Amino acid sequence: MTLSAIQTPQVLFTSAGRAWKGLAADFIHIPRGLVHVPGGDMHRLGMHFGPPVNADCRCGGRRMRRVQKPGDIDIVPAGVDGSWEDDADCRILRLSFSRALLDGVAADLGRESVELLPQMQVRDIRLEAIGWAIKADLEAETPSDPLYVDLLANALAVRLIESATDGARVQGRSEPKLSARQLRVLTEYIETHLDQRLHLADLSAVAGLSATRLKILFRNSTGMPVHQYVIRRRVEFARALMTTTSLPASEIAVAAGFAHQSHMASTMRRLLGETPGTIMRRSGEI
Repeated sequence: MTLSAIQTPQVLFTSAGRAWKGLAADFIHIPRGLVHVPGGDMHRLGMHFGPPVNADCRCGGRRMRRVQKPGDIDIVPAGVDGSWEDDADCRILRLSFSRALLDGVAADLGRESVELLPQMQVRDIRLEAIGWAIKADLEAETPSDPLYVDLLANALAVRLIESATDGARVQGRSEPKLSARQLRVLTEYIETHLDQRLHLADLSAVAGLSATRLKILFRNSTGMPVHQYVIRRRVEFARALMTTTSLPASEIAVAAGFAHQSHMASTMRRLLGETPGTIMRRSGEI
């Protein structure tokens, strides 16, 4: 390849301003040519979207000429720089995550330390699924609850640690669960704070567990991830208010913790198959 002009990526969607913790994301358009990314304080992961391109990649002392296809992932540890030279425009989901996130999750899993190594053209369906979920949240008109993003960041760290330690299992065979007291305290906390933005760190503190441990134990205990449980409780609370009070839908949305009325409506339509208007009209007929 003879391309030489240094290109500046165009940010199409970004997590900047969303107060994400330990994780940042940008969906970027990269023009045909050369892009250099200096080493920084954050670990980085880049996932290719769109048509394949011919790429000449240098990272961590390695060089690879390849056809970069949708779903191909490059992992770049903190402090490592790299350059990517493509023969056509491409789009990349670039994730940046802190060392503290990875080290904290590793400690929660009983791993003394995890060393990320530069990797190019990784194929991993679980990492790819996490990437698609983060991209969808960046593009959504209404951002997800911060709890959901906390869980995605946690899942990203767990998968990278699994890969770095040859796929050792994170969860024990006995599938441990929350104690009856922990589950009661957590569900009561969620119920009394539905009108607020819940974070995984807050729920972990209430349960006296690490974020990683809470994620595993909550799912084992309830059969669903904690963010899905919270969303369902918001929907159920909103429906209860619609059938027992005369509050307008806009006030019900705020009381149930939704970003706004249309966010509540779309969520209820997805989970219940009916709109707030239908529920409120039916309630008025009874």
